[in-house]
Amino acid sequence: AAGAEDAEFFEKKVRPLLAERCYECHSVEKKVKGGLRLDTREGWQTGGDTGTALVPGKPEESLLITAIRYRDKDMQMPPKKQLTAEEVAVFEQWVAMGAPDPRIGDAAAKKQTGLSIEEGRKFWAYVPPQKTEPPPVQDAAWPRGDIDRFILARLEEKGMRPAPDPTPEVLARRLHYTLTGLPPSPEQSAIRDPHSAIDPLLASPRFGETWGRHWLDVARFAESSGGGRTLLFKDAWRYRDYVIESLNADVPFDRFIREQLAGDLLPAATPADRRRQLAATAFLALGPTNYEEQDKQQLRFDVIDEQLDTIGKAVLGQTIGCARCHDHKFDPIPQRDYYALAGILASTRTLANYTDNVTRWIDAPLVFEGEEEEKLRAHEARIAALKQDAEAARKTLSQLKPAAAKPQAAPGTSLAVAALPGIVVDDADARVIGEWKHSTNVPSFIGAGYRHDMDEGKGTKTLTFTPKLPQSGRYEVRLAFTTGENRAPRVPVHILHANGEETVFVNQLEAPPLDGRFISLGRFRFEKDGAGYVLVSNDGTTGHVVADAVQFIAEDELAAAAPAEPNDRHDAAKQLQTRVKEIEAEIKKLSNTGPRRALAMAVRDDEEPADTHLRVRGVVGQKGALVPRGFLAIAQPSTLHTPLSGSGRRELADWLASPQNSLTARVLVNRVWHWLFGAGLVRTLDNFGTTGEAPSHPELLDYLAVRFVEQGWSVKKLVREIVSSRTWQLAVENSQLSTLNSQLPPPPDPDNRLLSHAHRRRLDAEQIRDTILAVSGELRLDLGGPNIAGAGEIDANDTGAQNIEYKYEFTDTRRSVYTPAFRNKRLELFEVFDFGDINATLGRRNVSTVAPQALYLLNHPFVLAHSRLAAQRALATTAPDAERLTVAFHLALGRAPRERERAICERALAAAGADGQQRLEAWSQLYQSLLGSLDFRYLE
Repeated sequence: AAGAEDAEFFEKKVRPLLAERCYECHSVEKKVKGGLRLDTREGWQTGGDTGTALVPGKPEESLLITAIRYRDKDMQMPPKKQLTAEEVAVFEQWVAMGAPDPRIGDAAAKKQTGLSIEEGRKFWAYVPPQKTEPPPVQDAAWPRGDIDRFILARLEEKGMRPAPDPTPEVLARRLHYTLTGLPPSPEQSAIRDPHSAIDPLLASPRFGETWGRHWLDVARFAESSGGGRTLLFKDAWRYRDYVIESLNADVPFDRFIREQLAGDLLPAATPADRRRQLAATAFLALGPTNYEEQDKQQLRFDVIDEQLDTIGKAVLGQTIGCARCHDHKFDPIPQRDYYALAGILASTRTLANYTDNVTRWIDAPLVFEGEEEEKLRAHEARIAALKQDAEAARKTLSQLKPAAAKPQAAPGTSLAVAALPGIVVDDADARVIGEWKHSTNVPSFIGAGYRHDMDEGKGTKTLTFTPKLPQSGRYEVRLAFTTGENRAPRVPVHILHANGEETVFVNQLEAPPLDGRFISLGRFRFEKDGAGYVLVSNDGTTGHVVADAVQFIAEDELAAAAPAEPNDRHDAAKQLQTRVKEIEAEIKKLSNTGPRRALAMAVRDDEEPADTHLRVRGVVGQKGALVPRGFLAIAQPSTLHTPLSGSGRRELADWLASPQNSLTARVLVNRVWHWLFGAGLVRTLDNFGTTGEAPSHPELLDYLAVRFVEQGWSVKKLVREIVSSRTWQLAVENSQLSTLNSQLPPPPDPDNRLLSHAHRRRLDAEQIRDTILAVSGELRLDLGGPNIAGAGEIDANDTGAQNIEYKYEFTDTRRSVYTPAFRNKRLELFEVFDFGDINATLGRRNVSTVAPQALYLLNHPFVLAHSRLAAQRALATTAPDAERLTVAFHLALGRAPRERERAICERALAAAGADGQQRLEAWSQLYQSLLGSLDFRYLE
């Protein structure tokens, strides 16, 4: 049986592959070869003529995996075209997971579909929340507020009583870690009334760092793209700082959502507002992206799918991505709704271009205030003018020093391709569309001849010259043709290069100016093994269109390729070369020493926004009906019928943040409840659909959602109300439930869904690291800013980014929210203590208890080093050992040592004697013992 997450994996990853690559031969609607059906769960469970197709949990023993790997010559499926490595990996992962498959029954008899829109409107998540009055309770003296009344009423229904209140020390430690992620100081632990600390903690900048980290999990925040050729998101820190600053400033959550979806489209009162709103849109660009994908439309729609999946889970609690290939199998989300939303994001530019071999994200320049902005503009204008001067000088130089064949051939004679410098693509190697005639009538051709369009079929013929370049760089592109009186005067030549596309018109009535064979089309940057080409078309021409060859000469090879010149031309060319070098040196100096405009990862509206087609089975090339841009019909308020402008992203943001949207406020309130209690009222935080869990207290969830909107979408007000409740402040132990007597009936609420007591919670990875640094006195509390050494401009086609990430040494001592969040390499402590998966929205982290955690705290150099630093810090004071011991316990555990603990520690310290080195070692071991204890790792 498939759980919610497993079902989503099957629907999003496995079922589309089965339908596209397997059903043709193994489904009842097509054919059933070898007796094997893969269109039902029962089909692969039964198997075919060769036996059981899958052994759940054991890929190596599964015949299907053997077949798709193509390692056995007698068993290779599908037979016509091998699956890609990525597709094989999906099937391997599925089988390793136990082959979860939610399909039920015979596919031929009944196709499984999700709820209809009409049925869906009756499901609790799609019904607008209603604010109800708190229920009456028997013990009217116990509740402090409405939250407590909702909780107590359910407990009293079950005949249960809530746990007692915790000690002030326990409550102080819980408050500090929950609101700021840091332990209380010894003075803060001693406060008798922890309630008085709530507002100061909410006002602390540490609140935004801790609660910003929660949202960064949801936003799958990372600082590299992941994959083999990883790229560094060098400016992703601006989004991280935006989130932290927004939480600290208590920016209304509806505005917070709007800025991340459409900040670039919102009005900005000041340049500072403009900067933060641009930085916010990195939310759409931070996903794991394979920028190397050569099928750029596939890449484009993969990015859109990832964005929709993130928006759906993060904001709506919906698995929208499951509807990419077909109507959602469980929820009322038809495939048309998916592509209605996809059209909005297809009209949004996330990738810089669709031509580079390795493309990248969009870098948006940031605008500043006053004198700073004036200096930037003056500096940029100076560099732009110098670049224009350099380009003009190069153009003149190109005319003075044309590259020629080596050795020179007499004018009017043919020339071999091998005799030319650079990379030459002959017409014989061009891709031909339409009928072109081969000719040798004009003898000054290259290779075996040239081609012309016979002055026929205008607009239907092209020749595409695609070079195989040895390296990335700027190349001068030259077209060779033979001239004559019947030639076309305006031949369109399209050049696709790394920075875009250009069209140059060539007059073939005039003789080529370079050696009588070539004309320069300009200089452009091309990527090694990229998608660049030169295309000669006869569209709109009159007269014969001729193409002989296209030559690509690297800029630094142009001078070496030039023939001897007359003295006057030679001297002029030499002077121009010197001038170009001087200008380039000045540009380099200004670029290195002058002010540099800051950039932010961002998105922007496409120049030509448009609706997109439904893709049959999710295959990019299989277009279905054109779908108007829009939103999910199931969550469409009847009052919202705003026409879309531009991409429609601003209207999408308004729809998501609308008070009438039944999902957004509920999902966020549930997340806040989870971050405070350790479990949500709906435990499937990212799935409010039919495969998710129902809320334990639906009336309370609705009450909080409506109140959240009424109070201006304020996260701090919501947090304050919850942590001030008696329910949140209950002790962990409940005497009613702590019996070990097996003769008694089991407790009525073993999972504590009714919240009769607090959940004991392990500190998360960041809290563990930050506390170790705080105990040693090494924790730096600097706010914000860049955090990856060496993360400057990196060419996507070199290995610079990979080297920085894979070889990175985590030596910083700032709070863990600022530790570089690479997708391929993480801080070891984060790996051991269940740091979140940053490849997808993550509302709830896994919490494990495994041996490496204890071993890390016992043996890792990080723990040993900071235990020693903490010991040195303690011994540097003049306090007696008894006082030092009390301080050590308060720093690490938030409480004073108990009598038995004090006795054990004092004996261990006394055994060290008066020797300074032995005392340091004893205190180091003491601190390490505290950091390795259960009381350190767990929050009562």
